[in-house]
Amino acid sequence: MTTGPLIARKLPPILSLLDSCTHMNQLKQIHAHIIIQGLSRSNFTGSRLIAFCAVSPYASIDHAKLIFAQIQEPSIFTWNSMIRGLSMSSNPKEAIVFYSQLLCKNTQPNNFTFPFVIKACTEAAAVETGLLLHNHVIKLGLELDAYVLSSLIHMYASGGKIDAAIKLFAEASEEEVVSWNAMIDGYVKSRDLQSARSIFDRMQQKDVVSWNTMMNGYANFGLIEEALILFDKNPKKNTVSWNAMIAGYTKCGDVENARKFFDQMPKRDVISWNSMLACYAQSSRSNEALNLFKQMLSHDIRPTEATVVSVLSACAHLGALDQGKWVHNYIDREKVRLNAILGTALLDMYVKCGNLGSAVKVFEILKEKDVLAWNTMIAGFAMNGYAEKAMHLFVQMHDMGFKPDDLTFVGMLSACSHAGWVDDGCRILKSMCDDYGIEPKVEHYGCVIDLLGRAGLLDEAIELISSMPMEPNASAWGALLGGCRIHGDVELGEWVGRRLIELEPHHSGRYVLLSNIYAAANRWEDAKRVRNMMKARGVAKSPGWSMIEIKGIVHQFLASDRMHHESEAIYAMLNEITKRLRTEGGYEPDTKQVLFDIGEEEKEHALSVHSEKLAIAFGFLHLGSDEVIRIVKNLRVCGDCHSVTKMISRVYKREIVVRDRNRFHHFKDGVCSCMDYW
Repeated sequence: MTTGPLIARKLPPILSLLDSCTHMNQLKQIHAHIIIQGLSRSNFTGSRLIAFCAVSPYASIDHAKLIFAQIQEPSIFTWNSMIRGLSMSSNPKEAIVFYSQLLCKNTQPNNFTFPFVIKACTEAAAVETGLLLHNHVIKLGLELDAYVLSSLIHMYASGGKIDAAIKLFAEASEEEVVSWNAMIDGYVKSRDLQSARSIFDRMQQKDVVSWNTMMNGYANFGLIEEALILFDKNPKKNTVSWNAMIAGYTKCGDVENARKFFDQMPKRDVISWNSMLACYAQSSRSNEALNLFKQMLSHDIRPTEATVVSVLSACAHLGALDQGKWVHNYIDREKVRLNAILGTALLDMYVKCGNLGSAVKVFEILKEKDVLAWNTMIAGFAMNGYAEKAMHLFVQMHDMGFKPDDLTFVGMLSACSHAGWVDDGCRILKSMCDDYGIEPKVEHYGCVIDLLGRAGLLDEAIELISSMPMEPNASAWGALLGGCRIHGDVELGEWVGRRLIELEPHHSGRYVLLSNIYAAANRWEDAKRVRNMMKARGVAKSPGWSMIEIKGIVHQFLASDRMHHESEAIYAMLNEITKRLRTEGGYEPDTKQVLFDIGEEEKEHALSVHSEKLAIAFGFLHLGSDEVIRIVKNLRVCGDCHSVTKMISRVYKREIVVRDRNRFHHFKDGVCSCMDYW
């Protein structure tokens, strides 16, 4: 569909360059030449520029607004271009505002105007405004225009007014495929796949949109087999069809089949790459996501906002700060607008890479802050051990008129838990309902149970569990079990551990924690019995690993790992570090951390080859003495590794940041940011 006819005329040479324009910087250069040549006041020239800025893949709706403001008497084509661009923007309500301005200027809308302004009503969930537009359509005699009719059908169906959509659909002829497609899409949007399929089967003239809409409906609801049947039958497959299948397999968590379809595609567009990137990122296969991103760049595919968000998510998961910084530089270099979604993804990446300085800078320049951005920053301070800063930001958030939600309080309670602020945590839990009208969820109670358990207030933690208005879940019991482990309460830990294993019989961590509680109390037979129970039930313990990024490449190590191609040099460096710690730091291995019934010498060896120690040694080999060593672990840091890393930071004057399963540890000058409370 076009935005309306333009009178055929020969283009000025400078305007013909728009056809090959692929970037806003190029557009601005063309615009500068237009101004120099005295063409900027031409209605025709302005309309062409606006059409590019508003609706091209390289659009800048803000620049389109600036050009529009310079046109004294915009044509209906110009109005339509602006309305179309705004209807596809992050704020579609602006398209409705522009439509109102059009009417105030006594410009008459046409059949090209209404599909876009009605689309804006659909996107903005403004069905009541859509009713007024419907009246305008009738007054202008455009109610039978196929595109206007299909837009109205789609708006009513998407807005939950399915009866109104059906009534309009009855007026559509068999030949008006676009109206039939709108009805199918409307039923899909209202989650009525059976009615959508009924319309689809009745269609005499199905086009590629008909097939893709129905197939996409099945895929979005996880009915991948039904989607695959339609895909195989589809005589008009296009790139959208293949993308729908990738998205469907992503929703089902089937990464292998998603990749299979991606590899078999005859032609890929940026959505294909984005879908596969999202699939990897959502499945925590972040290394594969980053490798795919590199392939995408090598194919000269220009990343979009969706690309960048997925890649930042992968960097955050891996703690891949170098690659995250590259993406940030790309955003700056290409002048990508830092909206709330992209800004929050960037914040999340820096927070999860332990680089709070950069996170704060992004937060301060982010103009479009929403509650999620505030929550990300509060959670970042919490997990890095800066409870006071989290509290300050919470107060600032409130003062600036942002209403906290339940995730805000998860972050605040987590900050209290990591800092050991018992009174503050209990006060915040109470204030959620009293001051903000938010009923605490099981996650909030879990944070306070964790706080009480860490502080050794196990009786109070049990009392809180008993008083919860909902059934405590495994996370709440797990928090209490963690407290039992820290404070050596074997009797309570045994009772809680058994309860947890009943709740989650296939969760390896529950067995391991109970076994460790027994082992710490030298109850080796009980520890062995729990591990045998794991084995009998086919529950496998997740191996502990540590990762470190060197020059954009993420290296992963397991305990006692000798698979790395530099293994010999890594172990030599580790031995050198250990010897120096013994002589200069007085290091003695804390063999109590080895919860197996083996000899002292074997325990010392087991401690010496923990995965984070191998990763740190690798960092020594490849990073300069002034560079921060950053490690990401999937398990909690053990006491011996924590002590060793503190010593390394003092003896070698090295700054080391470790992100474990629960929080960050910033080691510097022999001190950890957690203050040994983790």
